[in-house]
Amino acid sequence: MCGIFGFVGRIKPETAKACTDSLAHRGPDGGGLLHRPDVTLGHRRLAILDLSDAGRQPMTSPDGRYTIVYNGEIYNFLELRARLTALGRSFKSESDTEVLLAAYAQWGPECLPRCNGMWAMAVWDDAEKTLFLARDRFGKKPLFHARTQSGFAFASEMKALFPLLPQIRPNEELVRDSSRIMYYEATPECLVRGVTRFPAGHWGVWRKGELDLRRWWHTLDHLPESPKSFNGQAKRFRELFLDACSLRLRSDVPVGCALSGGLDSSSTLAGVARAARTKDNARGSENWQHAFCASFKGTPLEERPFAERMAAHVGVPLTSLEIDPAANLGNLYRHLRLFEEMHLTMPLPFILTYGAIREQNIRVSIDGHGADECFAGYMRHVREALACAGKNPSAISSIIKAWFRGFPRSPQFPLPRPRRFLMDYRREHRRSPEVRSKDADHPAWRGLDHLGKALYVAVHESILPTLLRNYDRFSMANGVEIRMPFMDHRLVILSFSLPWRSKVRGGFSKAVVRRGMSGMLPREIAYRPTKIGFNAPIVDWMRGPFREFFLDTLASPDFRQCSLVDADRASRRVAAVLDNPLATYAEGERAWTSVVPYFWEQALIKGKDTP
Repeated sequence: MCGIFGFVGRIKPETAKACTDSLAHRGPDGGGLLHRPDVTLGHRRLAILDLSDAGRQPMTSPDGRYTIVYNGEIYNFLELRARLTALGRSFKSESDTEVLLAAYAQWGPECLPRCNGMWAMAVWDDAEKTLFLARDRFGKKPLFHARTQSGFAFASEMKALFPLLPQIRPNEELVRDSSRIMYYEATPECLVRGVTRFPAGHWGVWRKGELDLRRWWHTLDHLPESPKSFNGQAKRFRELFLDACSLRLRSDVPVGCALSGGLDSSSTLAGVARAARTKDNARGSENWQHAFCASFKGTPLEERPFAERMAAHVGVPLTSLEIDPAANLGNLYRHLRLFEEMHLTMPLPFILTYGAIREQNIRVSIDGHGADECFAGYMRHVREALACAGKNPSAISSIIKAWFRGFPRSPQFPLPRPRRFLMDYRREHRRSPEVRSKDADHPAWRGLDHLGKALYVAVHESILPTLLRNYDRFSMANGVEIRMPFMDHRLVILSFSLPWRSKVRGGFSKAVVRRGMSGMLPREIAYRPTKIGFNAPIVDWMRGPFREFFLDTLASPDFRQCSLVDADRASRRVAAVLDNPLATYAEGERAWTSVVPYFWEQALIKGKDTP
């Protein structure tokens, strides 16, 4: 896991070094720079596998033809290495980087489907004078690029490209449009003009001034035949999930888990514990007994009691991280600069959580992200199952029960009555009965039920791309790598081969996950219906420790003159939270998104360190 930079063309060595070193937070364990007249490749290293100098990048193949810089992990590198050795390849290191380089030299772009992992990679072909770029199936690792007057540049983060841009300007139309805040990550468009996002599941070749892009992964091309029975499906899920945990335990440094006490993170901790105790856990970290929980005392988002129950069940100590927002207000701009993007809530608790994990000498966190999007964990998707239930009273009752029980019992999350909920949904569904997707012309799309289509959009076009981006920034801001067993591509394609009844069943969301993990979790966690999620308690913080800060911001001349915000609307939305003791979480998100473009501009575009 690292930060990468590259430039095809002529660039001053000191400029290339500055671009690369702007990613030092992603790779605090050292850096490397290959500078040639026609290409420059830079790397910042977070050492996870083979901590010796043999694992350093840029790395060049034995024949001198190919040089790679890459950010990510290839979890099945041991199996790939064995296959390549049988084909006559030899290795000098114990790193996955050398395996990936050899795989590319052996198979070219066809090496990508053989890899189980996450990556953004660049390979320079010195014979052909071409640059190969590729990104993993779902975009877990970021990659940006830009064309300049003197060449072509790429990097893990936008800020590494800033020294090469003629000027750093916000993409005002996108920055101002809060309705797109959960949707732009799956597009080439970026918040900064002149920077383009490389698409997930694609590879490309830069040759003679042009980037030729090819899509190498399409989820709908790979849907398997799933077992017919629900128990068979749950068994298949469990087998794949435990193998995914085992692969992600491979590490030469200590490993931990971010634990909320919910189903997803608890399943991940249980899976890691099971994998660590098996004899066939090749190259698995022996130092894995670490669990971390962010605590938000006195707010609806407090989950520490559940995390304590799960940690005790597995037999690992739990470190509770007390998040003090007031003590970290001065870091808001620095955190926003590290984050680079805009989201529905502030990044403080997330960045602080992974910072605390790093302070405990943990470089790898195995987390439960991705389950909600694939297996219908969000209440908005549970609701979509109604379109599949038709007029079946039993099915409708089960869906409403799952939806009703999933909401936190707090005034911040108001719950309409079930009858009104059903009437509202049917009216909305009549207006817009079809789920729209950029992949809707694929033959397999027609085979998905309504819920499957809604989840497909969430996984590929909206929620999940945004979540993957966010957690990459939150963790890498602190030099911590996140691994996600639920995002193993074998589990993703399994999820889309399952009917809606395997996801919303018996009054529960994520039913196949609950059944698959039963016996490995305490029942009160495996069948805990409430969905809270790891979020910032924005309402409590705005009304409490951040109150004066927001009032001062709204009153400042700089804010009133900022072209990226509607100052009057922002004032109304913030007042709706500060002056209303019954303000909802959704109102808190609206208040934050109305103000954050100003904070973002101050931090990233103008480079201010403190509010």
